[in-house]
Amino acid sequence: QLQASGGGLVQAGGSLRLSCAASGRIFSSYALGWFHQAPGKEREFVAAISWTGGHTYYADSVKGRFTISRDNAKNTVYLQMNSLKPEDTAVYYCAAAPIPSRLDREYDYWGQGTLVTVSS
Repeated sequence: QLQASGGGLVQAGGSLRLSCAASGRIFSSYALGWFHQAPGKEREFVAAISWTGGHTYYADSVKGRFTISRDNAKNTVYLQMNSLKPEDTAVYYCAAAPIPSRLDREYDYWGQGTLVTVSS
């Protein structure tokens, strides 16, 4: 029900845009979020957006560099990642929750993850 894509290998300072396509039922009524998990670390919140798109939330580590947005016509949420750093290297997951949250336990649906690797 959630399909993430757009990961890849990029040099530090570069950009990537992740996409996550959701089923219409989820997309029309759920907030959407992005989390990442680096090797050997716990999954961490990255960004979230309300179902209207009117409210966005970011982890301090990505504020000013990443932008979350959604296209309701395409049932897709995006994560534009600029000024990438090696510490951004992780598997990125999209997820859906009734309301935006920084807590992964609040999310009901998860995508399969897409790997982002930032080389120094």
